[in-house]
Amino acid sequence: MKKILFAALPIAAFALMPLKLVNDPLPIGSAIPNPEIKMKDISGTEVSFKDAQKKNGLLVVFSCNTCPVVKRLQTRLNEVSKYALEHNIGVILLNPNEAYRDNGDSYDDMKDYAKQNGFDWYYVLDENSAMADKFGANRTPELFLFDKDLKLSYHGAIDDNSNSPEGVTRKHAIVAMDELSAGKEISMKETRSVGCTIKRKS
Repeated sequence: MKKILFAALPIAAFALMPLKLVNDPLPIGSAIPNPEIKMKDISGTEVSFKDAQKKNGLLVVFSCNTCPVVKRLQTRLNEVSKYALEHNIGVILLNPNEAYRDNGDSYDDMKDYAKQNGFDWYYVLDENSAMADKFGANRTPELFLFDKDLKLSYHGAIDDNSNSPEGVTRKHAIVAMDELSAGKEISMKETRSVGCTIKRKS
């Protein structure tokens, strides 16, 4: 009986530990959270969503340096980011992996990763995963596309095949940006993002 009781104690203790809860994902049509809050960019400057916004809107991507899915999709992430800028849509990547700051996702690591991958857009620290919590973001990579009024128009994945670029039949983010730029209704507003869980601190 004592053995059973002692064995149960760690389970009970774990059950009582506080959990880092994540809000539901931001609903389509929602205003962007905290548009004026400044975040530290790899350039050393402080930027907000309003700063990053362009005439046709803003693409927000939760990303990182360490997730193998991000690394596998980095070429496609770059393609989407360049496409956005070419269509007058601002781009800002946020690194929310607060628990991995000493494990490959530090500010200096971000600068190195951006240089290696030719980033030509903002890449900022999401300190304590604060923005990821506001957006209800769960994965890296995860995309949120906002219109010119900073209302959410599309949320989800880059395309419909995270494994093979040759197997892609629909480029969700690019289609959404084309429709947004043309003033059309977004035909597919939400898709399922595939990636690594955001490494929040408990």
